[in-house]
Amino acid sequence: MRAVVIVPVLKKTGRQSAEILSAATTRSDESRLDEATGLALAIDLDVVHGAIVPVAQPKPGTLLGTGKIEEIGHILVEQDAGLVIVDHPLTPVQQRNLEKEWNAKVIDRTGLILEIFGRRASTKEGTLQVDLAHLNYQKGRLVRSWTHLERQRGGGGFMGGPGETQIEADRRLLQDRIVKLERELEQVRRTRQLHRSKRKKVPHPIVALVGYTNAGKSTLFNRMTGAGVLAEDMLFATLDPTLRRLKLPHGRMVILSDTVGFISDLPTHLVAAFRATLEEVLEADLVLHVRDLSDPDNQAQASDVLRILADLGIDEKEASERLIEVWNKIDRLDVESREALRGKAATSDNTVAVSAITGEGVDELLAEIGRRLSGVLTECTVVLGIDQLQLLPWIYQHAIVDGREDLEDGRVSLDLRLTENEAADLERRLGNGPKPVEEDW
Repeated sequence: MRAVVIVPVLKKTGRQSAEILSAATTRSDESRLDEATGLALAIDLDVVHGAIVPVAQPKPGTLLGTGKIEEIGHILVEQDAGLVIVDHPLTPVQQRNLEKEWNAKVIDRTGLILEIFGRRASTKEGTLQVDLAHLNYQKGRLVRSWTHLERQRGGGGFMGGPGETQIEADRRLLQDRIVKLERELEQVRRTRQLHRSKRKKVPHPIVALVGYTNAGKSTLFNRMTGAGVLAEDMLFATLDPTLRRLKLPHGRMVILSDTVGFISDLPTHLVAAFRATLEEVLEADLVLHVRDLSDPDNQAQASDVLRILADLGIDEKEASERLIEVWNKIDRLDVESREALRGKAATSDNTVAVSAITGEGVDELLAEIGRRLSGVLTECTVVLGIDQLQLLPWIYQHAIVDGREDLEDGRVSLDLRLTENEAADLERRLGNGPKPVEEDW
């Protein structure tokens, strides 16, 4: 379908204008247009025209002024376009009035994101989440879908009074469907919680990838794990979360989780619908915030991601303790900029510069993950008797083995580095300390 993309730019006044002008994370209008066009291309639309539209005074009925509406109407006729994407929230009345004026289909930013999510969902869980978000979005917009809004007759016989209108009946049916989906998603949430409980019995740390859409999370995920997750230069190329085991350089096993990409002005009901999926981030021991450093608006994108993490319950202080910033796509920078960025990352805490495409910096990232998860390591030498050799798999899984010597009498001597908690756990398993209340085996 041929489409026209417009980005309304509302004029800010007074204190609001001063706050926006002073904010370092303000996006340029051109970047907003590029992003909106990218969203349209993500569902294979043919974008024939894009425009930035200044709006001095938003109109309650149409958002845009009559002059701009006429101008865009002429463009639609000239380009033979049947769809207008407005990169701004529209009320149901504004959407309906614009469609009448232009004689074309109109969708706003929320509707476009929902359309992309509907295309990308490939699992039952993803489909349920998209359906729930879409129904909540459509519930207030049924006025556009019906021209026969007469009342149904209620009661029996000839004297029955007027019943509910068709639109009221449809809203009731929608609400029933929403309640059903919420119940199904609650079951999904309980199932995910059960899976997490099982993973905790084999305590592999969880490392979650988060970031703005198209920051390169899935490419980095594939590079680190060898998985075949879809990775394209496209907004929201992947939607459903993926978990894979990852072996760190010193042999420790972790679980790496790839999550849905974030975006600015993400609709609140979308965040609510995907909460079951995003809980993986809340449960993660470490969060990798992947940023596209080749994008001029990467600072604004980072602010959007941190804002959504805060909405999920990860505050700024907690994020600083659990978060590693991954500066991705350095291969797109010139040599001088790349070296300067790598030098800055090397002197910064919790920051690693990488290229998921070429693999540059990935080894440093894996080492940093291992360092952050290891905590303060203690060194010790352990000699296992013949009756204790069943502990070897546990030791190789939870400790860094620097040396091993198989003794002539069948015993095994190990030089280990492990955290204080794991050292205490090993002492208990060897019978040298208090027994744990509940064993994991």
